[in-house]
Amino acid sequence: MAEAHIVLENVRKSFGPKQVLNGVNLSVPKGHSLVVIGGSGTGKSVMLKCILGILHADSGAIRVAGENVLGLKGSARDEYLLRFGMLFQGAALFDSLSVWENVAFGLIQGRHMARAKAKDIAIEKLGQVGLGADVGQLYPAELSGGMQKRVGLARAIAADPEIIFFDEPTTGLDPIMADVINNLIVDCVKRLGATTISITHDMASARKIADDIAMIYRGEILWQGPAKSIDTSGNAHVDQFIHGKAEGPIQMDVLKP
Repeated sequence: MAEAHIVLENVRKSFGPKQVLNGVNLSVPKGHSLVVIGGSGTGKSVMLKCILGILHADSGAIRVAGENVLGLKGSARDEYLLRFGMLFQGAALFDSLSVWENVAFGLIQGRHMARAKAKDIAIEKLGQVGLGADVGQLYPAELSGGMQKRVGLARAIAADPEIIFFDEPTTGLDPIMADVINNLIVDCVKRLGATTISITHDMASARKIADDIAMIYRGEILWQGPAKSIDTSGNAHVDQFIHGKAEGPIQMDVLKP
């Protein structure tokens, strides 16, 4: 098995009295695609933000390539973040920038690359997600939701990152476009050899893009295993979630008549 690239050990994070991460333990082998599933409010996004250092975990260890990255500051944190690409939920494009400028944003602002060179790379990456050079001159408002997701993916891979995070990559897309995005993610990740963590509610997406799947519930990882084993996990929480059943150990906070 490949060496662990990202490791979380007993990671905890609270906001006041609310415990969001309650001792998360997770390991992602180098070059693998891990999908984290779980309901809203279970800690998926908070976990990603802790790995990135956007939020500071209260305790535990987060190791990337063997180095504990908790508490990085200043230039060390800036260098650390250059190792990541991110596809945000809703694409999160800058409305005032053209498509190619959105894709090249990290190259120009983060790596201080010359605009002409950054534009060439942006056009190349747009091609890798099935968008022509002419799209680079448009603005986000002129694109469909599926095209915006493709632009977001092109931006995530623009600097050939070693780690990519995907935050709900297919939310808001019809099933056909969602499958197109899933295929593009698989192709791009294989091309880069990147280690990836995705968070999603979409089981079709999880099955398509994952090598491994982990389920988080109430701030803890309840199960982690190969994607092909998800249907025979033997875990009642996992079974309830993947089949979308109202009855089971996961109780939703709803008002009963």
